[in-house]
Amino acid sequence: MNKREISIVNGFEHVSYEPESYPEDEMIDRSASFYQWLDKRRSVREFSDKPVPKAVIENLIMSASTAPSGAHKQPWTFCAISNPELKSKIRVAAEIEEQQGYESRMSERWKKDLAPLGTDMHKPFIETAPWIIVAFKRIYEFGEDGKKHNNYYVNESVGIACGFLISAIHNAGLVTLTHTPSPMNFLGKVLDRPSNERAYILFPIGYAKEKVFVPNLDRKQIEEVSHFYE
Repeated sequence: MNKREISIVNGFEHVSYEPESYPEDEMIDRSASFYQWLDKRRSVREFSDKPVPKAVIENLIMSASTAPSGAHKQPWTFCAISNPELKSKIRVAAEIEEQQGYESRMSERWKKDLAPLGTDMHKPFIETAPWIIVAFKRIYEFGEDGKKHNNYYVNESVGIACGFLISAIHNAGLVTLTHTPSPMNFLGKVLDRPSNERAYILFPIGYAKEKVFVPNLDRKQIEEVSHFYE
């Protein structure tokens, strides 16, 4: 391994970086292979209760934490829960919000759009999955002076980190889905999180049930999701 060179930029130390690169043919093959692998990923709502080692969850969180963030503030906290009693409390609270959502907050169009996914107000996966991770966004930090210091591009940064997390879960041979009960304030209360954190997404994580079904959906094609300017 080559010794890293050091440069000083605006008074701060920077180190040399050598990103990997590939010949064009290999680059095309690698990008196609990665797409085909990611295209196999599906959101799953039926979980096995088969245990998942804590070390795997730690690696998933650290993978998510490699995401870029505004001014490198890394404005996220990932709370990993395997405690059955705590998961039960979260499920009860989540289903209260979901029931109100389905009965009074959600439009008929919204519920119609959700129908093909087979989702409803009942969230048994919160208890069944061996782990749930709740991603919190950190709106601000407290400085040494005790004053609040806002973070930058918080939603964008945490959203990217959650995307990394989903890919890492898929890479580990596990499944997940994104659960966003609205409002999500109850998660901060149940988990006793500080005032600078807001719940962002809840991820159940584990193995799929031995026989599981997912919606037969099509993803948009390249022409529908892009526009090239050449």
